[in-house]
Amino acid sequence: QVQLVESGGGWVQAGGSLRLSCAASGRTFRSYAMGWFRQAPGKERGFVATISWSGTSTYYADSVKARFTISRDNAKKTVYLQMNSLKPEDTAVYYCAATREGSSWSAGYWGQGTQVTVSS
Repeated sequence: QVQLVESGGGWVQAGGSLRLSCAASGRTFRSYAMGWFRQAPGKERGFVATISWSGTSTYYADSVKARFTISRDNAKKTVYLQMNSLKPEDTAVYYCAATREGSSWSAGYWGQGTQVTVSS
């Protein structure tokens, strides 16, 4: 069992930065791939970035490449999403997720989400 709690969301002007954190509970955190997803009003939840259990492999949605960076600290059981050069279209609820390597995200664990609002 893994419980995930996101933090760090808030309001920021376009061009600004935010850093999201996701703290995990459970003894097997380092066994899980971690990801960030987001859901904007009226849209489906979509992929933002993922990171392998070791942290050596990362993947990003095209819309956030070169602006967002995902990282993890297995000793602290925490995954981060550094978001730079934010745009109004980045406004969404951001969710942290964990899943076993090779398993679908829908079968994994999800946090409650944190709101990010970017004003123009």
